[in-house]
Amino acid sequence: MNWNSNLINNLEWADKIINIEGKQKVAAEIAAKVKDGDIIGVGSGSTSYLALVAIAQRVKDEKLNVKAIPTSVELSMFCAKLGLPVTSLYEHKPDWLFDGADEVDPDKSLIKGRGGAMFKEKLLISSSAISYIIVDESKMVNKLGAKFPVPIEVFPQALPYVEKELKSLGATEIAIRPAKGKDGPIISENGNLVLDCKFDEIGKSFERDIKSITGVIESGLFIGYELNIVMAAN
Repeated sequence: MNWNSNLINNLEWADKIINIEGKQKVAAEIAAKVKDGDIIGVGSGSTSYLALVAIAQRVKDEKLNVKAIPTSVELSMFCAKLGLPVTSLYEHKPDWLFDGADEVDPDKSLIKGRGGAMFKEKLLISSSAISYIIVDESKMVNKLGAKFPVPIEVFPQALPYVEKELKSLGATEIAIRPAKGKDGPIISENGNLVLDCKFDEIGKSFERDIKSITGVIESGLFIGYELNIVMAAN
């Protein structure tokens, strides 16, 4: 027997979706890639949400056997609302994944993590045979860090040490990301803090350099991954 939860059934995307027509077109393009038996990694963000809705409709219409591995609690709840079965990396390896990004440079390197889920997102991208990154023209930059800081998930008690080490790497601004809807900082789904860090230059080794700092769980830098960039029309 399934729960009949009004809280789940009444879920709606919280923020206004910008460029919704363009994003719905690319969501349909992502949904068209689904094959019976697929295990699909489901990224975060509004475009991923729209793609999830399109996939769930196709699964329902064509009675496909598909399972999702979401990157966040939010997307897990939407899977429940849409009737899309979920699984985990304990049980399955994703056949492919779709996700968004905050910035994409000419080398297909990314900044992700405005939603704070970069650890699970990176884990799924690393685990997936194929990764589709859905963006629109506004996300394309000449160099990483042009528009957004680098999100960094940090174990709370490591904060002073991590701050010192990030400054030694050239961080020009470091801020603890504040929460919305609660007092204090945002807490990641892993129980950690998220720092937003600005750098004048982000080198090719920065993802590895930041990750090597004791107390850093993960950063929002994705450098050197095999990614397929899918553009949403404006």
